[in-house]
Amino acid sequence: MTNFNKEHEKEAVSFFRSDKTAILSTISKKYDGYPFGSFVTYVSGWNRTVFLYLSDLADHTKNLKKDHKACITIFKKNETGDVQNSSRLTLMGDLEIVPEKIVERCKDRFQNIFPESKAYAQMHDFNFYQITINQARWIGGFGKISWLDPKNWMNISIDWFGNETGMIDHMNEDHSNTIKSALHAMHGIQDPNATMIGLSIDGYYIKSKEDVYFISFDYPVFNSEEYRNMLIDLSNKYRSFEI
Repeated sequence: MTNFNKEHEKEAVSFFRSDKTAILSTISKKYDGYPFGSFVTYVSGWNRTVFLYLSDLADHTKNLKKDHKACITIFKKNETGDVQNSSRLTLMGDLEIVPEKIVERCKDRFQNIFPESKAYAQMHDFNFYQITINQARWIGGFGKISWLDPKNWMNISIDWFGNETGMIDHMNEDHSNTIKSALHAMHGIQDPNATMIGLSIDGYYIKSKEDVYFISFDYPVFNSEEYRNMLIDLSNKYRSFEI
């Protein structure tokens, strides 16, 4: 039985949620059998799926129509400038078009993170895709290398999914101080106009001063009661950071 590193998992999730760019690798249709890499922007899902907004004219989209196997690699240069010791996360899975029943929800989420993507909606060849992850590999620097528990990255159902909009509206209208104090505590930003814009099992996204920040939880939450309790815990934890 494999013992997966929980600390690596936590670091990888925070890294995954806080970034927005990656290299997408697909299996080339034109040059059969060879991997093809391209730069993409991504948005993380409510669970740990990955959403992409791709043109049907792009080579990577043509590739996936032949073979759904794909991989994204997220990379961030070490602050010391040591590239070899930089963090990177590799996520392997199946890349397919987003199911019709969640397309509008996916579009709203993507456009909240990337407002500029609204312009692409006027082009008829763009569609939303998702990677359902089946393997995750984390490298957090020298000595921090491991495969992560795949069951934590699968497309897990969430009971609060249908209540996301109501939960966000409630927090922004009645508990905005909790949002602002978390942003101050985790990112050092004081913004009286900060708003919550999206939820995930690992935390939530805040829009502040035309940028987006992720507020991470200590562990994933899958039901509404757990989510409420986690928000209360964060409110108490960061009370001294209220502005």
